[in-house]
Amino acid sequence: MRYNPHVPLTREEVEHIARLAHLRLTSAEVDLYRAQLESILDYAARLRAVDTSNISPTTSVLGLRSILREDGSPKSWEREELLRAAPKIERGMFRVPPVFD
Repeated sequence: MRYNPHVPLTREEVEHIARLAHLRLTSAEVDLYRAQLESILDYAARLRAVDTSNISPTTSVLGLRSILREDGSPKSWEREELLRAAPKIERGMFRVPPVFD
């Protein structure tokens, strides 16, 4: 379905969209959403009419900055240092009580 800004949305189109979205709408809701959808589509058509040919797709009023942290690995613990904190050690590993008898 293509939207033609010169032809208003019909109730049937709104009901079809509602079925696709698995929505049950009352008659009043169909009328309300028809008007709202039409308003949104009209606004999108106005935006499409704006000449943006001289504007770079990455143009921004904000400076470039990365929101990601620097990649790196933190210092890890030494095995012997960790085993010193264990209450029991067996064959170079932590010894824990069995979960099942």
